[in-house]
Parts: sequence; structure tokens; C-alpha cells
Amino acid sequence: MKRDPYKHREKYEAWKERIDEIGYIEGISRESSDLILRYVFDMELGMNVSRKSAKGSRSYIRLNNLKQRMIFLSKRFEESYKINCLTDLTEHQVITFFSKMRSGEIKRIDGKVYRSVVDFVKIIKAFWNWHIKVNRKQDIKILDITEDLDCSKDKPQWVYLDENQVKQMYENAKYNYKVLIMFLFDSGIRSPTELINIKVSDLLKDCKELNIRDEVSKTFGRRIKLMLCSELVKEYIRVKKLSEEDYLFDICPSVTNRYLKRLSRKLFGEGKSLAGQKYSDLTMYDFRHISCCYWLPRYKSESALKFRFGWKKSDKIHYYSEMLGMKDTISEEDILIDTTKTELEQRLTKTEKEKVVLNERMKVLEVQMREILKHVKQEGILVKMNQ
Repeated sequence: MKRDPYKHREKYEAWKERIDEIGYIEGISRESSDLILRYVFDMELGMNVSRKSAKGSRSYIRLNNLKQRMIFLSKRFEESYKINCLTDLTEHQVITFFSKMRSGEIKRIDGKVYRSVVDFVKIIKAFWNWHIKVNRKQDIKILDITEDLDCSKDKPQWVYLDENQVKQMYENAKYNYKVLIMFLFDSGIRSPTELINIKVSDLLKDCKELNIRDEVSKTFGRRIKLMLCSELVKEYIRVKKLSEEDYLFDICPSVTNRYLKRLSRKLFGEGKSLAGQKYSDLTMYDFRHISCCYWLPRYKSESALKFRFGWKKSDKIHYYSEMLGMKDTISEEDILIDTTKTELEQRLTKTEKEKVVLNERMKVLEVQMREILKHVKQEGILVKMNQ
């Protein structure tokens, strides 16, 4: 069974039990509560999903995200526009609300500006598409008030470390974290979801290959090569006396991230990395970005890189790397025009032919020399006999 580090299933089921007890969502109107509950429970079953979306029930991560953000949005819409239900919203109200979120006029509870407004936009669009589909089944036409919402993504900020900085982290970390840092840097594995589900039995060919099973991956299973940390991991398994069915890293993600933040702050200070995020905010997931930057110039094909990281779309490469650490690798050979290459190829061909001819001539001469030596020896023998 896939391990759930953030207990998404437990949280969702506890919420459902609370709903069963009181019958509604607290803090919003009963109309909005009934609507959101029907929506979330439909998503749990995989009912009335968009034709563009994957079929089937949604994950507990997704369900928790849906209900939390839908409740938040319902509260804010009711407060801002004095409506009784989400379905009373107008196109102008929805667009205005999210415009204010982007501009910073509408702030978070802690007073900070929302960094990823698009995540909320996607939630309301998904909900409204469900609302349209449910009503279409009853021959009721609903206007899509979310059609013109801005779905552009803000530039993601994360902590970038170059190879030397990763080496510094490794050299200054405690033993367990040394192995973890190099494993994250080498594999580029999703942390913590894929990471904490890796077992010793998933390491193959003397720890030189890693099998990320399909059931633990967000996208698809894959078998990748460990090029940097295999010996370190092999020694770690021996030292920890881990068996085949033991989890390789039995860690608490929050504790691990706190350690990485402290170590990064100690080594690199409070300044911002090239990817915009402060070094003191380093987490395990940043190593997926860092790993992408390392492997991008080393892989010969885009498809092979996507396979390693478990990506289906090419845009993920730029999203995770932002081309940091890239170098201009063009050489003089790359700028030779086709005609020049043809001339060089012709010269090489001519040289090869001349070489073949010379070799043939040498063989003929060797045969002739052997014949001459043979005759010389025979003549010498005859001379001795006549003496």
C-alpha cells in the first residue's frame, strides 16, 4: 500500500465523518454547503467530470484540495457580494474577485499576497464546469461565467543549488542526510510522495538502478539509472542493516525539511538563489528542480529526460529547470556548412582509397621479397654444393 506522509486519506475521512454528524459545512450558507458537498462527493466517485479530464475517482490529495478551496472561495464570495449561493455569482463578480487577488488587493489571512492565484482559478473553473454538466443532464443551460478568467501561471520560485553547493550540503550534512541529499540529487524523485515509498527491493543491479513502481508514482512507473549515489546507497543499506522489504528512507518529511533549511541557511545565508527563493527555504522537493538542471545538459534526448523524471509533457522541463546551469556547448564542427563537410568527407574517402592501394602494393612487394629470398637461399645452397 502506498504510504501517505501527509495523511490525506485520514483528513478527508475525518471531514466526512464530521459532515455526517452535523449535515452541512459550517461557515457558509446551506445552499452553498449542499452544492459543494454534492460536487466533492461526485469527484470522489468520478461522476460528472469534464470530458477533457481523466476518468475515475479523484485522489485524497485532490479531494482535500477541492473542498478546502471551495469552502474558502464560498466564504469570500458570500462576504464580498452578499450572495446566498455560489450559483448566484455573475461573470463580472468572478473576474473582478480574481483580478483583485492577483493585484494584491485581496490578501491572505496573514496579510501576504497570494503567490499562485491560478490554483484558485482552476478550482472554480472545474467546479463551474461540473455545475454546467449536472444541469445539462436536466436540459438546463448554464452560462460559463469562468470562460474569460486568467489562467496564466506566475513564475515559480524555488531554491537553486549548483553542483558545488550540492557538494557543500553533502559534506556538511549528517550521515543519513548525506545519503538522502545525493539520492535526491541523482534520482530527481518526487519528494516526499515517491521517495518515502521506495523500498530496498526497488534498488536493482547492485543499487545501480532504481525502480519507481507505478502504484507509488504520480504519473507512471519507471526504471532509472543511479549514476552518482549507487555506492553510497549500497553502503547505507549495509550500515542500517535494511532488509528487502524495508523502506529506504523512513523519514518524517517536515523534520527533514527543517533540517535542510537550517543547513542551507548555515552554508549559504538568507540571500535569494538564482531561482528566486531564499536558500533558507530549501526543501526536499527543490532537489527535483536542482536534479533537472544537472541532468538537462547531459541527456541526449528530451524523451529520455522526461522518462527519468516521470513527465508526460515537455513544458515540465523548462518549468523545473528555467534553463539554470545551462552552457553553450556549440563547437567549431557544429558550424561547418554542408558543402565544407562534403569536401572533408570526399578528402577522407580519397585518403582511405589511397591507403587501400598502398596496402595492396605493400602486400605485392612482400610476396616478391619472399620469392627473391627463396631464390637467394636456393642459389646459396647450390654454390656450397659445387664447392
